[in-house]
Amino acid sequence: MSRHRIVIIGSGFAGLTAARRLKRADADITILARTSHHLFQPLLYQVATGILSEGDIAPTTREILKRQKNVTVMQALVDGIDVEARVVKWRNHNDRFETPYDTLIVAAGAGQSYFGNDHFAVFAPGMKTIDDALELRARIFGAFEQAEQATDPAVVERLLTFVVVGAGPTGVEMAGQIRELASKTLKGEFRNIDPAKARVVLVDGASAPLPPFGEKLSAKTRKSLEKLGVELCMNAFVTGVDADGVTLKHKDGTTETIASQCKVWAAGVQASELGKLLADATGAEVDRSGRVVVGKDLTLPGHPEIFVLGDMMSVPGVPGVAQGAIQSARFAANTVKARLRDRAPKRTEFSYFDKGSMATIARFKAVVKMGRLHLTGFTAWAAWCFLHLLYIVGFKSQVGTLVHWFFSFVSGARSQRTTTNQQMVGRLAMGQLGVGASGKLVAGEDVVEEIIEAQE
Repeated sequence: MSRHRIVIIGSGFAGLTAARRLKRADADITILARTSHHLFQPLLYQVATGILSEGDIAPTTREILKRQKNVTVMQALVDGIDVEARVVKWRNHNDRFETPYDTLIVAAGAGQSYFGNDHFAVFAPGMKTIDDALELRARIFGAFEQAEQATDPAVVERLLTFVVVGAGPTGVEMAGQIRELASKTLKGEFRNIDPAKARVVLVDGASAPLPPFGEKLSAKTRKSLEKLGVELCMNAFVTGVDADGVTLKHKDGTTETIASQCKVWAAGVQASELGKLLADATGAEVDRSGRVVVGKDLTLPGHPEIFVLGDMMSVPGVPGVAQGAIQSARFAANTVKARLRDRAPKRTEFSYFDKGSMATIARFKAVVKMGRLHLTGFTAWAAWCFLHLLYIVGFKSQVGTLVHWFFSFVSGARSQRTTTNQQMVGRLAMGQLGVGASGKLVAGEDVVEEIIEAQE
């Protein structure tokens, strides 16, 4: 008989953890992933603000798993799952393939949600991919470069106003880092502008930043951000985003437009479109964020061979964070190993253990919530550094991250500030790109000609 065939879709925390957990399983494992790397998403904002390089947080999946002989890695775009024939359909460029499975683990993650306003993405990139982080790096540092050359005070003010939408951990961390970058890292580097005068505005519909952390830590976060110079605009909803700024509607019904060239979207997540595809094929349900409602053993109704993990699964009380993905992957892998040995698994129902939440605000400042234990300041920041370093995959990436952190946190300098011509071209088109009926970006002939000229 042929060996058991396991197909894992996705190379994020859930997909990679499941594969490594099945290292000694008597099975052939195939990983199908859209990218060639495993991304440590919680540190994307540090790539965007010049602290870390993309290689530090995105080691190649093949390199991570090169010694695991029962794994084959394929860079693939999955566009179909035949649950009756037990076949995953995927493509790479123009070539199409089919991979059969006996067990399917779907962990394709989630992307940014613009709450039905996908055209906002042109002007306010999210924080979900390496491309997002590099594009934001180009826009952030490019705004200061353009401001140095501008002569109109109104233009300078718009260029030096940064708006971050979403006051969760990602938004708080991003706002704090842009503010610190402007006031410390770039100090003395420009002749015509004072980077420290840059505005950083944090916008959210909630009444305070980091609401899941509780009232006490939320209040401390607000105080630390305001002391840093971040403007908090709470109880405000974004109703419009374009090349020139952001339009807000406040809780009292009034509206406001903030002139800003560089915007960051850190609000809302939407599960991979594979969730809807699976739901249609199996009769499963999806929630408002596109996550698949799974059984207590993380499988789909009537399909015990299909597991849905991480950001794609909808399980009450399990947040869309790395720990949720890791713990669900461990549970699924243990279930699969028990089945391969023709034994009953030790645990038949998944239960999530909340290890707490944490977010950095600036250098040496963070907040940590671990049950009843609440930490702030340097102690919380040290705990944040240790735990994040611990979960970075690969010794080389850990060492690289530690070295960059040491120089950045001690000196205030940021060595990863390089932007490419491709990102500069993207900024040329900013404001002249649109979203077509298909949902894809389209550009007029004038933009195309400008891009070609820039590349030449």
